[in-house]
Amino acid sequence: MQDAPAGGALHAFEPLAQRMRPRTFAEFIGQQEAVGAGHFLRRMIESDQIPSLIFYGPPGTGKTTLAQMIAQMTHSAFKKLNAVSAGIADIRKIVKEAEEARRYYQRRTIVFIDEIHRFNKSQQDVLLPYVEDGRLVLIGATTENPFFEVNHALLSRVRIVRLRPLTDGQLLAILKRALGDKERGLGSRSITADEGVLPAIAQLANGDARMALNVLEGAAAMLPPAGGKLTMELLDEITGERVQRYDKTGDNHYDTVSAFIKSMRGSDPDAALHYLARMLAAGEDTNFIARRVAICAAEDVGNADPMALVVAMSAVQAVQFVGMPEARIPLAQAVTYIASAPKSNAAYLGIDAALADVRGRNCGSVPVHLRDSHYKGAETLGHGKGYIYPHDFPGHFKRQSYLPEAMRHAHYYEPTENGEEKRLRDYLRKCWPERFHEDENI
Repeated sequence: MQDAPAGGALHAFEPLAQRMRPRTFAEFIGQQEAVGAGHFLRRMIESDQIPSLIFYGPPGTGKTTLAQMIAQMTHSAFKKLNAVSAGIADIRKIVKEAEEARRYYQRRTIVFIDEIHRFNKSQQDVLLPYVEDGRLVLIGATTENPFFEVNHALLSRVRIVRLRPLTDGQLLAILKRALGDKERGLGSRSITADEGVLPAIAQLANGDARMALNVLEGAAAMLPPAGGKLTMELLDEITGERVQRYDKTGDNHYDTVSAFIKSMRGSDPDAALHYLARMLAAGEDTNFIARRVAICAAEDVGNADPMALVVAMSAVQAVQFVGMPEARIPLAQAVTYIASAPKSNAAYLGIDAALADVRGRNCGSVPVHLRDSHYKGAETLGHGKGYIYPHDFPGHFKRQSYLPEAMRHAHYYEPTENGEEKRLRDYLRKCWPERFHEDENI
């Protein structure tokens, strides 16, 4: 257990990531949805009306930094615990001090618990009454989903603040600031960087500011004390792997995504996994990848295997739910399923053909027998008259016209002989045999 740091001179042995921690919102980069100017939490912090909170997000996104900023900005007593080493006795000691601070000094007490998901149920239960009656304002930080790791009773008394991985642009701004800052960063040394080095570090860090600064510090340590130039070769050396050259807005990005989709469409799961790995290693947004997988499932597999879209959408949800690095697993499952499934683009071609007709010609009115007959006056207008209810007939089917008269010969959906779509084709051939007479002009 420890109080919030009281400040003082920076120590040369402190890691760069620690020295460069933002001290004010003016220095804080990213998380605009959570603490941007005018947002609820920002206003609460600036007015020293801080509610109980849990910061939830991946490493290096600002959870501890925000807690330390609150410690500097609040007039409340601020205590810090680490859930790995703290126990119930530590909590009770803080509660006793909080009661004294409130009774004698009219001060609130904020307790920051890092890695709060490491607290067991008993430890969390001890906190509950003190958070509930206001003796403690709780600020927790966790990389794990709090809805799984934190008691529901405690969750109901706190506000969850989700922090997102930083973008490459935000990481690049952090790296440039560290390179130029003469007080806390590397600005006192004459260090420059080849074009592409800082963006490569940002990609390698995959949304983690601490990792980005650690890599930068490691690269700078390889240079003479007076300074020098950071190169891609040096970066490759210190990371122990070849840094991905993958510009998320450039040709390499589009080429890799194109190859990824074409490999799934072409039924090559090995190639699809290869390009998936390239994107993941380069820090591509997993939500972007998941969207492309879902589109491919509908566009290229379609009704040849309707389960492909189910698997793809499950992967979309799983990616958002678990995050990296585990998100690679449901992505790989969906990608290999889609690549290995029978293919059909019939539904995709069908809707595009129908849209072309709707947008490009007068298609006529909805047939009277198909119109809604439930509203007042519909019967007088004849709406619904003559409609045949298919379920009243054997096989739950009875022939009748469904298209507008002007479009009665339109034919959009042409099911293939592949996979599950063959069964659909056989059923439609029984219902509408004329649709499958190749010699007829239909």
